Amino acid sequence: MIDLKVVHLNTYDGNGGAGRACLRLSDALNGMGVDSKVLVYYQFGNNPHIHNLSKSPFAKAKAVFNILSERYLAKAFSKAEVKTPFSLQWFGKSVLKNKLVQEADVIHIHWVNHGFLSPKFLAELDELEKPIVWTFHDSNAFTGGCHVRYSCENFRRQCGNCPLLKMSGPRDISHQTWKRKQKAYSSLNFHVVAPSNWMAQSVKESSLLGLRHTSVIPNTIEVDVFKPYVKAEAKKILKIAPEKFVLMSGFMPSKNDKHKGTQYLIDALFELSRRPEIPNEQIELVIFGNKNEQDVPKFPFKTTFLGTINKDEHLAKCYAAADAFITPSLEDNLPNTVMESLACATPVIAFTTGGIPDMVKHLQNGYLARYKDASDLADGIEWLFLHEKQEEIQKEARRTVLSTFAPSVIAEQHAALYLKLLDDMPK
Repeated sequence: MIDLKVVHLNTYDGNGGAGRACLRLSDALNGMGVDSKVLVYYQFGNNPHIHNLSKSPFAKAKAVFNILSERYLAKAFSKAEVKTPFSLQWFGKSVLKNKLVQEADVIHIHWVNHGFLSPKFLAELDELEKPIVWTFHDSNAFTGGCHVRYSCENFRRQCGNCPLLKMSGPRDISHQTWKRKQKAYSSLNFHVVAPSNWMAQSVKESSLLGLRHTSVIPNTIEVDVFKPYVKAEAKKILKIAPEKFVLMSGFMPSKNDKHKGTQYLIDALFELSRRPEIPNEQIELVIFGNKNEQDVPKFPFKTTFLGTINKDEHLAKCYAAADAFITPSLEDNLPNTVMESLACATPVIAFTTGGIPDMVKHLQNGYLARYKDASDLADGIEWLFLHEKQEEIQKEARRTVLSTFAPSVIAEQHAALYLKLLDDMPK
């Protein structure tokens, strides 16, 4: 038991990767004896252990207004052809008088966009004189609005001339947002947690936060839920023949979606289907998460669409049924899908980008293809398909998660950071 109270702040309750990571960390901390609570701006589910800032009809209506305003106003200012998420952060909600926040020893911020903690309401947290930790689940905290940077390097300066905006210039909305963040951060002392080495390096290179103290602590996962199953049995659950070599991939909104890199996956699969070493009838593609099966590209292999999977236990069996999980993402911090797949002993084939190399060890538990190289992505699938010791690669995938990302491992690292920050506070 550790005499320590922590409150985690996130916009949503498990809706999206950051929400899932936040809840998993809180559960892991509670598991080691820390008093950890999650406070969200808007709650979709009915988990009684999550505390909701928008309980009353009025508070809920205001939250919906803020969330929708942020989302649709950002779209109005962004170029129509651009799919990259952008936040204005004009709307916000104070948590200064919230009981959980006032009673906490440590405040841990996660993803707080969509009308929750704007720069103004972040800055006022300094009045509480408590250690503040902020986990960066994407790049927004140190940019003028974008959540995914790609090749843009404006975050190294003061933003402006934003390639995402309709009206772009030296003093555009991205530069104005950068200035508001600079003012807020100058008033707020916080410690950055980067879930990946890539994110830590990005923070170091940013003009807003380059000098901030940063710790690299990964996200965690429920290793007792996401675990290996006998692949032949797992395939039967999905009504797939045991001898099939199953490729799995996640949500793909459309082939034009830039952030998910869907087109590279399509190109890789078509190239793979033309290779003489690959018997096409032996391969089956499984996709989960699609909201609309009509708005999907054509694939060269038999394809099964699982739709949205809401139960983690079933999702784990789906991962376990796959012989390879493929993610063509072009920029990702520490994607949950990769960790979930590895935890289920399913090797991952992905581009060398973001925090993925922190999890996928090339030719050990998966394959890291050259960035934006669909042919190399196909090489990774072929490598695994033809490998004589696939079971060893599967075991290594599971070992990676147990040794580096298990709840007890990550909770201990966070608890040590919290205690150090408390010890460093002026007495």
